[in-house]
Amino acid sequence: MPDPAESAAFLTRNAVNALPAGGLEARLRSVAREGRPLRVKLGLDPTAPDLHLGHTVVLQKLREFQDLGHRVVLIVGDYTTRVGDPSGRTQTRPALSGAEIDANADTYKEQAFKVLRSAPELLEVRRNSEWLDMRMEELFRLARTTTVAQLLERNDFAQRLGANAPISLLELLYPLMQGYDSVAICSDVELGGTDQTFNLMLGRDVQRAYGMAEQCVLTAPILTGTDGAAKMSKSLGNHIGVTEAPEDMYGKTLSLPDAAMSEWFELLAIQPPAAGTSPRDAKRALARAIVERFHSTEAAVAAEQRFDRLFVDHRAPEEIDAHALPPGEDPIHMPALISDAFGHSRSEARRLLTAGAVRLDGDVLARERIDVPAARLDGVVLQVGKRAFKRLHSV
Repeated sequence: MPDPAESAAFLTRNAVNALPAGGLEARLRSVAREGRPLRVKLGLDPTAPDLHLGHTVVLQKLREFQDLGHRVVLIVGDYTTRVGDPSGRTQTRPALSGAEIDANADTYKEQAFKVLRSAPELLEVRRNSEWLDMRMEELFRLARTTTVAQLLERNDFAQRLGANAPISLLELLYPLMQGYDSVAICSDVELGGTDQTFNLMLGRDVQRAYGMAEQCVLTAPILTGTDGAAKMSKSLGNHIGVTEAPEDMYGKTLSLPDAAMSEWFELLAIQPPAAGTSPRDAKRALARAIVERFHSTEAAVAAEQRFDRLFVDHRAPEEIDAHALPPGEDPIHMPALISDAFGHSRSEARRLLTAGAVRLDGDVLARERIDVPAARLDGVVLQVGKRAFKRLHSV
């Protein structure tokens, strides 16, 4: 194992907080004396089926621990998801079914492995249903480790109380359940976003109450989305999913404002280009690196070539899926055709037409052209937006 001081400095270099001060170096020295690696914990509640680049910031930090020989314990919160993390919430989360949670959990693991090393000595994947399906006596013991007043110090709980918004008893239990995860897997270090600081620190209190050494806490910064303004979020539409197609990853990255590039290079742990590189070339290097990480070098090259063909040379892709025109219809109702070809609703198709986002063989279709003669469409490339193409043909 590397020198503890050097390892601690490397692992905390881009963390928002490393608590307590000096704690990680001390724990590294302790486990070195014991002749074992750190057990580094991350809990993920499978509330949705997809991970985006924002999630990978903390996953990349876990990978750094693995690269130094330490063991990551990835906890899939199938039980805590049934409660719902109240962090940052103004109301109780809607409940998910067991089938939804299980499906999301399987997807989370598959996607997390795109970043983490899967060697058994470096990775352990657990579900917290293994220990949270506990006897009432054990729940009573856990509940005694903290007070209601301590839980209500959380900003989100305090704000909801001030607004007379309801807080369920189950939500009050959530931080305790997350803390018990640290007890169950004997965590040395726990990672999370800055919005998880209260939960992570409470985990130290729970461990102490169970007579264990308290874990160190590292909080990771929140990645800004592709708009360069708000945090990356699927609900805000400024995200890049880790399973998205290479060409979508590449194109979305190039939409990132120049001012946000340095943050992305740092938080995604991508080597920035040499000083003096133009913003355009730096952003293209960033886009290639992201596609390479989640797909391959070949996919990154192909994505860049496709982007240049579409947006630099303004030519259609070389390979375009075919779509048959509806038989017996003349003229063709364009909102219906767009809906059928690309899966948009008809109202969305009309909005795209009005916005000038529909092209036939590269020419913008006039917004008033709701109906087009079938002969005008046979053999034509229909383009919707920047990246969606279909070659039309009669049956």
